[in-house]
Amino acid sequence: MAILVDSADTDEVRRALELGFVAGVTTNPTLIAKVKRPGLEVLDDLLRMTEGPVFYQVTAETLSGREAQAREAAAKAPGRVVIKIPATTENLALAARLGREGIRCAITAVSSAAQAYTAAMAGADYAIPYVNRLTRQLGDGIAVVRDCAAVVRNSQTKILAASLKTPEEVVAAILAGAEDVTLPLDVLLAMGEHELSHRAIADFAASLR
Repeated sequence: MAILVDSADTDEVRRALELGFVAGVTTNPTLIAKVKRPGLEVLDDLLRMTEGPVFYQVTAETLSGREAQAREAAAKAPGRVVIKIPATTENLALAARLGREGIRCAITAVSSAAQAYTAAMAGADYAIPYVNRLTRQLGDGIAVVRDCAAVVRNSQTKILAASLKTPEEVVAAILAGAEDVTLPLDVLLAMGEHELSHRAIADFAASLR
């Protein structure tokens, strides 16, 4: 079970890692585009910031291009770079091939239990459903997480829940069977807060006056 920070912004990542309970970093093409820097440069920086896993997504239009990107990124820190590969049958075959060579892979944009099951059969380290996005598109992203977790049980594949917008959604994903979660910094910081805790702290302080 692990919490990761979902960001390519080094200031955000640094703040998250300083908390001491964040295990690694996930990125995606949209997050990298926001920082307006080459993806592999961002990957280099993030690898220097943490000893944990850093997730990097391949984006080339061709299968051979995605394979080349995966190998180049993975070579920067074998065993720590996790290659994110979008869920298609062609890409699942790529993940199986890379996995046999020891390259860690995560199948991302998983939208069904069938894709999660196939990711497990391909030997992927992770299957990543976009929970909030699936709720908006299908009506119940948590149900997708629950089904995905059920079909990968007893395999090496972990469900890494992404696209989580509130602490309540995070907890629902974990209760549905997600082993790991990746959170934007604002949600990550909100996880440890509750108004009743602050009220209790104020009451303790008042009792000492």
